Amino acid sequence: MARSHVTTTLNGVETEYLCEPRQSLLEVLRDELGLTGTKEGCSNGNCGACAVLLDGRVVNSCCVLGVEAEGAEVTTIEGIGNADKLHPLQRAFLEEAALQCGVCTPGFIVSAKALLDAEPDADEHRVRWWLAGNLCRCTGYDKIVRAVLKASAQMQEA
Repeated sequence: MARSHVTTTLNGVETEYLCEPRQSLLEVLRDELGLTGTKEGCSNGNCGACAVLLDGRVVNSCCVLGVEAEGAEVTTIEGIGNADKLHPLQRAFLEEAALQCGVCTPGFIVSAKALLDAEPDADEHRVRWWLAGNLCRCTGYDKIVRAVLKASAQMQEA
C-alpha cells in the first residue's frame, strides 16, 4: 500500500512522517515516531487513553487517521512536560496519587490541560463533565478530579 507524506507540528516541532492511509494517528505516534506516552486502551474511542490535542481540540488518536494531521498541530503527553520540568497537572497527579497503572493517565492529563486552557477556573462539576470521556479502572475519579482542581489553583497563582 502506498504511504502518504505528512507534515505536521508535533509537540512544537515541525515533523514529517510517512504512513499508510489507513493508519490511525495513535499507530503513527507509537509505531512510526516512537512516542509511546499516548496509550492504546480500547481502540474504538471509548476510553480516552489515547487522547491528544489536535489543533487545540481533544481527540482520541485511535479514531483519527495519521494523514489527518497534515498541516495540523498535534500535542501529546510528551509535549506537555518532562522529567526536568513537570507541568502542574503532572505534579498534581503525583501529589494526589491520581494514578496507578498509568494507562489512562496521559489521556486524563491531555484532556485536563485542554480544559484548563479553555477554562482556567473550572469548578469540580466542569472537571467531571470534561473528563467524562476518560476511563480509569484503577484509581477512581475523586483523586483525579482533586489533582486537576489543585493544578488549576496552582496555575492561577503563578
